[in-house]
Amino acid sequence: MHRAWFAARLVGGMLSVLLFTGQSFSWGDEPPGLPKVVHPNGDVPSAKQIALGKQLYFDPRLSRDNTISCASCHDPKKGFSNGETFATGVRNQVGGRNSPTVINTAFQRFQFWDGRAGTLEEQALGPIQNPIEMDMTLEEVVKRLNGIPGYRQQFQDVFGTDVNSEGIAKAIAAYERTVLSGNAPYDQFQAGDKSALSESAQRGMKLFFGRANCSACHAGQNFTDNGFHNIGIGMDAKEPDPGRVAISKLGGDTGAFKTPTLREIARSGPYMHDGSLKTLSDVVAHYNRGGIANPWLDEEMFEMKLTELEQADLVKFLEEGLSSSTYPNHTPPELPQ
Repeated sequence: MHRAWFAARLVGGMLSVLLFTGQSFSWGDEPPGLPKVVHPNGDVPSAKQIALGKQLYFDPRLSRDNTISCASCHDPKKGFSNGETFATGVRNQVGGRNSPTVINTAFQRFQFWDGRAGTLEEQALGPIQNPIEMDMTLEEVVKRLNGIPGYRQQFQDVFGTDVNSEGIAKAIAAYERTVLSGNAPYDQFQAGDKSALSESAQRGMKLFFGRANCSACHAGQNFTDNGFHNIGIGMDAKEPDPGRVAISKLGGDTGAFKTPTLREIARSGPYMHDGSLKTLSDVVAHYNRGGIANPWLDEEMFEMKLTELEQADLVKFLEEGLSSSTYPNHTPPELPQ
């Protein structure tokens, strides 16, 4: 692994070095256990573009009342979520869905719980325009940022233009593609270090990939199939969240939501699209019961009949095995004036 990259992560985020030195970032040094990050059209961002994106990500001036930033709902200290049941926006408005983590979104095919955005660039502009979240129009946020000399100069340096919405999206997405978690005890165990996982976590891992069948959906290096599934969450409500069907218009997607990554899952509770499960023990218990019955329940859902010990082992694998010592604990940068 590239030493400078690794050292930067140890002090709280690789951009802590990039932001002040302006040096080029060497892509391809993704943490062990992860695939290579693929950039749109092969356009690898510069360190300056990433640093600009980080500033925009942490800047509450992108919101109507200067109180909400991307990091408000996707906080590095809270697993790049917000630690609450729902996302909270300007004027203390509360949304109807849990804040999904930004960790490893570089590898996701769809963004948002219902997959309505196909790229990080598209996703980046969504909350800015959402009246419950940041409540700005693109025209308004572009005008505001162009009124900040530091931003206007950086956009000229990075993109050769004044601030525009395309550049905002590209910069934030470039930064978000650096929010990576790998090299967890699971990866070390798979690489041959049999002491990387406790006996309990090893038993949980066997259940995860075996009888519990968690890997049917939480598959691959990022522990997600990038698909949408109805696991029964919220389907007993008077008016259930329709989920993916609102986007796909396919009846089979009723009540289906995106499979989240399980990397750093212990940090990003509460869980599910409605934040209804507070702990990983609650999550495992939900699956153990086979979910909540409904006409669209996923075929992979079934009563697992795990013992209390087996459930505890499964939780141990999730908590211990997928939490990295090189967690991207990024800190807020100095903002342009």
